[in-house]
Amino acid sequence: MQIDVINLGNMEYSKALSIQTQQWEKVSREEGRDTLFLVEHPPVLTLGVRGNKDNILIPEQELTRMGVSIEQINRGGDVTYHGPGQVVGYPIINLKHYGKDVHYFVDRIENTFIKLLREDYGITAASGEKTYTGVWVGKEKITAIGIQVKRWTTMHGFAFNVNTDLSHFSWIVPCGLTDAGVTSIQKITGQEQDMQKLFKRTAEVFCDSFGAKPNFVESNFLEGNYE
Repeated sequence: MQIDVINLGNMEYSKALSIQTQQWEKVSREEGRDTLFLVEHPPVLTLGVRGNKDNILIPEQELTRMGVSIEQINRGGDVTYHGPGQVVGYPIINLKHYGKDVHYFVDRIENTFIKLLREDYGITAASGEKTYTGVWVGKEKITAIGIQVKRWTTMHGFAFNVNTDLSHFSWIVPCGLTDAGVTSIQKITGQEQDMQKLFKRTAEVFCDSFGAKPNFVESNFLEGNYE
């Protein structure tokens, strides 16, 4: 089994969401291949269906002045920050191929980063419990996860902090959790990381977690097509 991997580069959130939706329609009808989109966003706050705007701590006018948008979206979870230095992944996966098991899907995402951090950096990470979903290093989250599943096909996904400016998380209460912090590979290692290497490694380990091989595809979504 293969999963197509498409690196969208640096792209505005709204455009990446449109691309996700386009591919979700195909995959959910079993007219397209399971796909992992990888992207790096300019600074943006996304608010899930159960999100509380009170968890955004900066006035919206000030965020607008800084060029930061707020996107209300249909994934689970509360408010999340995306920005430069993150590997953001949007798996469009038909779970009919994986036993129609949402818990398995989330577990495999968490396993991706637990394994990558252990094997590549010697960092011990763990999955959270209940409201503490995602991947954690101690009491600090390094990967946020928020998904939506319709017609047994997934949308949205994960945000993995690599070289992220963690001060931007002061704009929000991350995921609505007041007693938790955030971290990144750069913070833990003290070294800036090669983002392209991390995009590739994330794809490789993600696909391996699902027992699949990555099929790296050149993106022509910039021209509005993907066949």
